Amino acid sequence: MGKLITAQRRGKGGIVYRSPSHRHVADIRHPSEGAYTVVDIRQSPGRSSPVLVLQDETGKKHYQIAFVGAHVGQKINIGQSDQVTMGNTVPLGRIPDGTTVYNIESIPGDGGKFCRTAGTGALVISHGVNVTIKLPSGKTKQFHPGCKASMGTIAGTGAKDIPILKSGRKVHYYQSRAKKAYSVRGVAMNAVKHPHGGGNHQHVGRPSTVGRGTPPGRKVGRLSPKKRRKS
Repeated sequence: MGKLITAQRRGKGGIVYRSPSHRHVADIRHPSEGAYTVVDIRQSPGRSSPVLVLQDETGKKHYQIAFVGAHVGQKINIGQSDQVTMGNTVPLGRIPDGTTVYNIESIPGDGGKFCRTAGTGALVISHGVNVTIKLPSGKTKQFHPGCKASMGTIAGTGAKDIPILKSGRKVHYYQSRAKKAYSVRGVAMNAVKHPHGGGNHQHVGRPSTVGRGTPPGRKVGRLSPKKRRKS
């Protein structure tokens, strides 16, 4: 009990485990319906992809994730055009099968939650009561037809090809995204840091499977499988 497990410290939050706000250009979400013009393409240090600066008819600026082929002066429609054009954003129910999309809403109106990393794109598979989409991970997921998504592939495909060269740069690179650059095994830690730590050699020292109701200070290792009901 009372172990200082890193995953538990991250779950509680805190400035150490939060992405720095000054490295983010703006809150990226789908703008309201209308016609927009790309006035600038900016680099966002807190993101892996560039960011488009959109301007509406009133002159107000909005921000969107950049897509492959975007350029200054390009016209983009949000929710108004069913034309399959790179950068247009429409509800999934109006996007034809076989279209590559990104920045997909989880529920209608949340601004976009899925497929927001550089170089990624999801594939619209089929339509029915819900829209089935194949995510970049290979998993298929169903979405409400009213969820909006942008058509195309996210720019910055070479983001993962940037050479890190040294461990210190990797730490800062991941810190801007609130991620861990490295992970340490529990058996390699001291006993006060992890329930698997300590001992004369690296070994768990107890059953590595724990129950789902185990207290937070002990809940490490493999979770016990769910009980299967007989049909």
